Amino acid sequence: MTQGAGQEPVVRTATLRDFRVPPYAQTPVPPQTPGAAPHPPVLPHAPAPPAPVPHASTPLHAPAPPHLPHPGNANVGDEPPEGYTPTERDLPVINRGDTVQVQAVPEPRPVTVEGRGPLFVVGDVHGYLDELVAALAAQDLIDADGNWAAGNARLWFLGDFTDRGPDGIGVIDLVMRLSAEAAAAGGYCKALMGNHELLLIGAKRFSDTPVNSGAGTATFQAAWLLNGGQRSDMDRLQDVHLQWMSRLDAVVEEDGHLLMHSDTTAYLDYGSTIEDVNDTITAILTRNDADECWDLFRKLTKRFAFRDEGGAEAVRELLTTYGGQRVVHGHSPIPYLLGEVGTEDGENGSGPVVNGPHVYADGLAIAMDGGVTMAGKLLVVQLPLHD
Repeated sequence: MTQGAGQEPVVRTATLRDFRVPPYAQTPVPPQTPGAAPHPPVLPHAPAPPAPVPHASTPLHAPAPPHLPHPGNANVGDEPPEGYTPTERDLPVINRGDTVQVQAVPEPRPVTVEGRGPLFVVGDVHGYLDELVAALAAQDLIDADGNWAAGNARLWFLGDFTDRGPDGIGVIDLVMRLSAEAAAAGGYCKALMGNHELLLIGAKRFSDTPVNSGAGTATFQAAWLLNGGQRSDMDRLQDVHLQWMSRLDAVVEEDGHLLMHSDTTAYLDYGSTIEDVNDTITAILTRNDADECWDLFRKLTKRFAFRDEGGAEAVRELLTTYGGQRVVHGHSPIPYLLGEVGTEDGENGSGPVVNGPHVYADGLAIAMDGGVTMAGKLLVVQLPLHD
């Protein structure tokens, strides 16, 4: 897949796109095999006007400039900054027999006793707009023209709209527009704050301002590039996008499901109630302090808190503090949680097989990142799961 418009194709990373690649993990770009077929897109991009302001009549997304392979050669120091996720070669992976992967089965959409429609969640999108459109249409949430078609249904995005893929701003524009259309139809479309939203905000606001990383000099700009930042997204980023991202909640509870982006207990550092967490994170972004924003990004980039020994207890701590019966999260790709580690572009002719969400941690956690950045699947499912 093509990435990084306006950048020289010097190197490509040897690890999955969802993980930071330090200089010592980079490998040269292999020569293109003549006649090799590129990874096919799911849907063709539709033309759209350049203005990203959401409106009920706005088409899906604006055309992006041509993309080149993302080099991944930005440098924030030879040692990984504190809080970064390790690369593929350093990651401990597991293949446990006590986890369950479920296939989400579409259910009828009765109105709940409170008068609310059915609840849907969307995993990490990372700029893959065509895959998102196809997944939403498959659940009858949008029609053939990309307009809201689900009446009073409730739709939550779990964060990470940009980076890695070709059209992160197009994804944000679509979500903003569907939010207005869903509200007019008696439902809603809402979104949570992911670590890549924090990264994009920081790259725009602070650029090359040094931050206290705990492992030498770091900047948001370098971290954004290392984590799949797209020049075309930055070129098209406008104040309306920044304002929208800055106001996103980090945690919500819906129908007994505690929704959050990252599989980490770091949310506990920001408050003992859902309201406290969301207010604290909004206040941090409002104060606009580079070091404070970096620390927030660093903490919400942590992962795998629910996966290994003690994982169920970590989930229970969150549920006891914030409420709900199950945590639903994105952030960590399901192939990693299952110990089925694939390659960046699905080499050897196939990517990881992801049929649906991953239920684990004694059934208390549901992972929703299907690994679309590694040729997996962009997940849109209805809750509750019937597993």
